[in-house]
Amino acid sequence: MTNKKIPTEKRERAQELHAILQRANYQYYVLDAPELPDAEYDRRLRELQELEQEYPELVTPDSPTQRVGAEPLTEFAEVRHEVPMLSLDNAFSDDELQEFDRRVRERLNTTEAVEYACEPKLDGIAISLLYREGVLERAATRGDGTTGEDITQNVRTIGSVPLRLIEDDVPAVLEVRGEIYMPRAGFERLNDTARAAGEKVFVNPRNAAAGSLRQLDSRVTARRPLELCAYGVGLVEGGGLPEKHTEILQQLHRWGFRINSEMAAASSIQACIEYHRSLEEKRPELPYDIDGIVFKVNSIPLQRRLGFVARAPRWATAYKFPAQEEMTVLRDVEFQVGRTGAVTPVARLEPVFVGGVTVSNATLHNRDEIERLGVRIGDTVVIRRAGDVIPQVVSVVESRRPEDARDIVFPDHCPVCDSPVESTPGEAVARCSGGLVCSAQRKQAIKHFASRKAMDIDGLGDKLVEQLVDEGLLHSVSGLYRLEAAEVAGLERMGEKSARNLIDALERSKDTTLPRFLYALGIREVGEATARNLARHFGDLEPLMQADEEALQEVEDVGPIVAHFVAEFFGQPHTQEEIEALRQAGVHWQPEETGGESQPLAGQTWVLTGKLETLSRSEAKDYLQRLGAKVAGSVSANTHTVVAGPGAGSKLNKARELGIATLDEDEFLAMLRSRGIEI
Repeated sequence: MTNKKIPTEKRERAQELHAILQRANYQYYVLDAPELPDAEYDRRLRELQELEQEYPELVTPDSPTQRVGAEPLTEFAEVRHEVPMLSLDNAFSDDELQEFDRRVRERLNTTEAVEYACEPKLDGIAISLLYREGVLERAATRGDGTTGEDITQNVRTIGSVPLRLIEDDVPAVLEVRGEIYMPRAGFERLNDTARAAGEKVFVNPRNAAAGSLRQLDSRVTARRPLELCAYGVGLVEGGGLPEKHTEILQQLHRWGFRINSEMAAASSIQACIEYHRSLEEKRPELPYDIDGIVFKVNSIPLQRRLGFVARAPRWATAYKFPAQEEMTVLRDVEFQVGRTGAVTPVARLEPVFVGGVTVSNATLHNRDEIERLGVRIGDTVVIRRAGDVIPQVVSVVESRRPEDARDIVFPDHCPVCDSPVESTPGEAVARCSGGLVCSAQRKQAIKHFASRKAMDIDGLGDKLVEQLVDEGLLHSVSGLYRLEAAEVAGLERMGEKSARNLIDALERSKDTTLPRFLYALGIREVGEATARNLARHFGDLEPLMQADEEALQEVEDVGPIVAHFVAEFFGQPHTQEEIEALRQAGVHWQPEETGGESQPLAGQTWVLTGKLETLSRSEAKDYLQRLGAKVAGSVSANTHTVVAGPGAGSKLNKARELGIATLDEDEFLAMLRSRGIEI
């Protein structure tokens, strides 16, 4: 059966209806100034639906008719973000915000005031929207920042998400980041409907938004009152953007996105503090929930100079509002032991609803905090969800103290292994001295060692680690490589195939990198970024282990405290024995290139464009950085080489115009191998 030929007047009418309805959506959702009455909008939409039903070839991905939900999915596909969606560091006081500003100006080597962009931090779900030639191609959740879920089918149902951008000057590829949230009025209507139907109601608007976005049936999402507010961009190719964050947001607004009307620019950190106070007063009147303010250095060139730490930009912070507080009774205190031996008192509470969740446990931090609060078992206490995440005890209602209230006694011996608990002068945290003798520390150390960003041992989950330690099969991280399939297969919920898969994963993990290995060791205060800096500075493990604190402080971002922890860690005999055992078991890595100019690509700027088939974009970037190259997002006269995979567009064209060297993926892989990188 052949499709009917579409008369010219029908095609033109469909295009006209597209334009009318898209403009009406923009006026309604973005400008909050609708011109087309609802009844007229419905008539135009019905007319377009009838045209598309008669001539199916008229249906396009950006058609206003395509907002209705499609058939249910069986699961969400995984999406890898081309540009990571980083989290933000938090500030909880004016002093902490001023400290953030001090660090910014120190890194910029300026005493002048820095201009900041100020935006309400919507309490919703962060998402990425990818547009190609102005048409929505993909929507994804933030996930872990590197990998999210494809929720395109659901996001298409949200009226404030443009399916096609409305101007002609849009970059060929544009990734817009935003927050999907549920306004309070819509949340109340949704719960009223649920109550009337005898269904379960949502706890708060954020939970409602999250649950709505993760519906496998997008027709359910289409019925939920969700909104999008754009707050930034990620990947941009084939076009330019303004040099200020606030101007970028205004540009997004012109292209069809809703942005927050409370957004402003502040000329100094004091102006940021005043903005925070003003919006905190206004907070109850807003039609949506916010949990703080995001402050970003407004200048994009300055953002680039400031850069990032492992999971957060140095040029932005979230200043949270005071958390919601409630009173409850402290029934008991238990003590938990962490990976570094820290003994933490945990309050067991009479369950109380605070900040949108029911809280029954809260941290008391350490012995000093217990003394500061003057808290006793049996007291009525005020609970706060610090940063709306971690519940903590913030004060005692002494007028309600019962006569039988009991003092909290901090243990002298570890509640897990009975080793002495020691306190270092000047440090508030008390620690179990048992080290890996303590099963609690051993379990946490092994879990960290096996984690994805460390040794990435597939199949070695937390419950399996618990079993292996509890059954006496595992006493150290090096013991992982002495496990045998037969003994693992005998554990609960493990069979021969699962056991063999684990042994194979352990074998694969032996081939690692020095930054991963250092991070996996779990040295106090050494995260991914510090591990990478240590590896690149010293090149290999032996010189790092022999370095004193003074030499360690020559490493970027390593101060006296971190240097002390690193030197202390490698100076311990049992650490040296464990590292030797790991190397004897076959754990190995290639030495890192060191010394700036000695790196083969030092001083060169490379650009990646198109889709690489063998490597992910982040893997390719990591290899280039290991060789000393800087990886940029755009092509300029300073670019040394462009790596162009399938689908490369404007960046490749610009490179050719400027006479810049280009490599396809095979040539790029050959270059990496010639520099000693095994792929």
